[in-house]
Amino acid sequence: MKTSLLIAASLVAASMPAQAHRQWLLPSGTIFSGQDPWVSVDAAVSNDLFYADHVAMQLTNVKAWNPQGEEVAIQNASTGRYRSVFDVKLDKPGTWRIGTSQSGVMGTFKVDGVEWRLGGRRGPPPGAAQGQGGPAGGNAMAGRPGGQAPRFVATVDEIPANATDLKLTETSGRNEIFVTSGAPTEIKASGKGLELVPITHPAELVQGETARFRFTVDGQPAAGLKVTVVPGGKRYRDAEGVFEVTTGADGVAAIDWTMPGMFWLNATLSDDKPSVPRATARRMSYTTTVEVMAP
Repeated sequence: MKTSLLIAASLVAASMPAQAHRQWLLPSGTIFSGQDPWVSVDAAVSNDLFYADHVAMQLTNVKAWNPQGEEVAIQNASTGRYRSVFDVKLDKPGTWRIGTSQSGVMGTFKVDGVEWRLGGRRGPPPGAAQGQGGPAGGNAMAGRPGGQAPRFVATVDEIPANATDLKLTETSGRNEIFVTSGAPTEIKASGKGLELVPITHPAELVQGETARFRFTVDGQPAAGLKVTVVPGGKRYRDAEGVFEVTTGADGVAAIDWTMPGMFWLNATLSDDKPSVPRATARRMSYTTTVEVMAP
């Protein structure tokens, strides 16, 4: 996983309320058969789910894993104005995982009473004379009291030992889809961060049949987690149709599908158990797109 403030910002954007832009992956299908199956995937950030009307999703961190857990390169990747698209050849039977798994750290600290930020444009090293090597031009922090230029470091390791007032948050998130060629196979969790561990397999979702998904944090049940469920196709109806379900003590969310089609699921969770040294909080996000069939 890569660490950057840009990634952290994208994780925050993916978990914003209903009226905000949502980041999504939309496969051409989720169940395939035949001798030479391929899946094409659209990737974008938009207002209406699965309708590309805002910006394309960048594909730098998008990966695919075959049913044996081996990483496989995406193919025919292309990024346009409003959406990106890529293909994955499903050359092994079973359930494939496609998407991103990203992390970052963001926050502020002080050195000798001067506020610094983790991430962003680099400034002079902490302790350098004011004005030496600072970023050229202004930005959102320009014009602060005292006329101090904003100061940034790129990594936690660059924060000096004498820093005070540390307010650092570790961020992590997944945005993934599951695609099955032939018979479905087990989907295994990594045991890190916020994850979905299906009880009902994503290849077996049918309107009128309750699906059960277990959500875990570091491999343990995520009890009381609110999961937002949004059907696609809002462009063609008056109401968005969004609803929420809450996991039980066992981390399981029971979802009754309101219609067939593609659905976007998202959950976010904050706690005080970061894995990054000197961070004091952690914010996690999980997003997936699933396909529900008509009975």
